Amino acid sequence: MLLTPSPWFLLLLAVPVLLLGEVVARRVPLLARYNLPVPVVGGLLFSVLLLALNLSGLAVVSFATKVSAGGWTWLVTTEVEWAARPLKNLNLPLLVAFFTCVGLGAPVRILRTGGRALAVLLVAGTVLAALQNTVGVALAIALGAPPLLGVVCGALTLVGGHGTALGFAPRFEQAGLASAATIGASAATFGLVAGGVLAGPLAEWLLRGRGKNVSGAAPVPLETSASVASFFSDVRALVGLGRTAVGHAVLIAVCVKAGTWVSFGLDRAGASLPAYMGALLVGFAVRAAHDAAGGTWLRGEVIARLAAVLLPLFLAVTLAALNLAELASVAGPMLVILVVNTLVSLAFAAWVVWPLLGRDHEAGVMVAGLVGFGVGSTATAVAAMDAITRRRGPAPRAVALVPPTGGFFIDFTNAPVISAFINLLR
Repeated sequence: MLLTPSPWFLLLLAVPVLLLGEVVARRVPLLARYNLPVPVVGGLLFSVLLLALNLSGLAVVSFATKVSAGGWTWLVTTEVEWAARPLKNLNLPLLVAFFTCVGLGAPVRILRTGGRALAVLLVAGTVLAALQNTVGVALAIALGAPPLLGVVCGALTLVGGHGTALGFAPRFEQAGLASAATIGASAATFGLVAGGVLAGPLAEWLLRGRGKNVSGAAPVPLETSASVASFFSDVRALVGLGRTAVGHAVLIAVCVKAGTWVSFGLDRAGASLPAYMGALLVGFAVRAAHDAAGGTWLRGEVIARLAAVLLPLFLAVTLAALNLAELASVAGPMLVILVVNTLVSLAFAAWVVWPLLGRDHEAGVMVAGLVGFGVGSTATAVAAMDAITRRRGPAPRAVALVPPTGGFFIDFTNAPVISAFINLLR
């Protein structure tokens, strides 16, 4: 029996999935110790339970993930498109709103003083993209697969993610790789899971024995339950902020809507950028204007709380809808390329980027962020960094520099790398 629940059911499931992740993370200290984000734990566990149900033969459950409800899609759609009630991913408003928080929450002074660390992250991400493509193409040729498959299972989907994969799919299909969009979606999903699972443990391995955070504060106890994120605690904190939280939420909504038009303009100009790019740029612009004017009304802790609610909801909805059976059935060459590229990315982050960043607490958090967006997505990068800083203490530079690097700057350097490989291989 095939069951296709309404996409809205996924939204209702998001909170139970997060609670499942919290309970398991608290009961299994090893998960918190290795910085596995709560939404990743809950989302993957739910996906495994769904896979078991599908394999049992009792029912086959396949979630629909797109909606056309005008009230839900208006913020992330221009009026011209919205009038036709287009289908949009259920999680898109959550994703775009989260990246708006990234833009609004990045103080210009920290970005300006990022200096060397910001340059290392951006250059490392760009080199990693070229490395993933090179390894991918070499493996594809060795396995008798189309060389372009190596790029799809390289920087297109690992550094790039779902948005970049869908944006470049027509070019790959024109270059001769059939079903590039489907292959790209599967590869990007693999990366999302791998990045969410591996970024935190790698940082924990690098930071072993380094108990103090950047400020020199006493180390956070490794097994404390307080290090596990609590969705309801963040919600209660927002409720306690009252009108201040409402005001910031309204600002975020305005930025999301304005960003939709910016993304529309970028798309018309031929830029293949993720759907959240416009809102991220608007958020940066508003924060820069606020800081330049000496404003104090934009509060970083409120934006961080809102982001702490939006990000888990996005990840829970995204991961709960995963069909692990589809990942398990990924063609042999594709799976080999993805696994090898993931291992190469981890080795590059640990042996090259970690020393360049200084081998300290901030460096460990930044490396987790690099693996997060270099294999999965900026969302998984932020989730991994949040899990680490809850246990080991704050890392303000990492938290300020990684999201704009993985969510914004890397797209401008990754796109030319992908284009160069397409032109070389066609």
